[in-house]
Amino acid sequence: MSILTGREAQGLVESMIEPQTQTQMCGMELTVQRIERFASFGAVAFENSERRLPETEVMDFDQSGWIELPAGAYLVTFNEIVSIPADVAAMARARSTLLRCGASLQTALWDPGYRGRSQSLLVVHNPSGLRLKRNARLMQLVFMRLEKKAEELYEGRYQGENI
Repeated sequence: MSILTGREAQGLVESMIEPQTQTQMCGMELTVQRIERFASFGAVAFENSERRLPETEVMDFDQSGWIELPAGAYLVTFNEIVSIPADVAAMARARSTLLRCGASLQTALWDPGYRGRSQSLLVVHNPSGLRLKRNARLMQLVFMRLEKKAEELYEGRYQGENI
């Protein structure tokens, strides 16, 4: 397994606001399109038939493009559409500035074959909250070339999400 450079990964990310800025040495930065607060409980079980996603409410940015988030958990949808080929997987890390502001980003694995406008969990730990501007660069997606193509490609519930 080897990590793709940002330039190698550029073709895997669409709808970038400013590709030159978002292309990093070891990956691509994703930016905030939408933030939602959780409005009900979710449920996770062994069988996906018992899975239940919580209801959410979209939060509005103010006229100048800012939003103030009190401490808590939020669902973030990114602007960019990610397309993972059969011989690649991806993982993400929060930008260090986000961590220094007292917030973290929880992410999952991007499987070979996935295509969509991804979502992640933003957790504001800072008791004073977090101000976030629309299109802020929150995380870096790191692409890893697999030793061989995946035998099966992602076909789960989130395929094609938010496109």
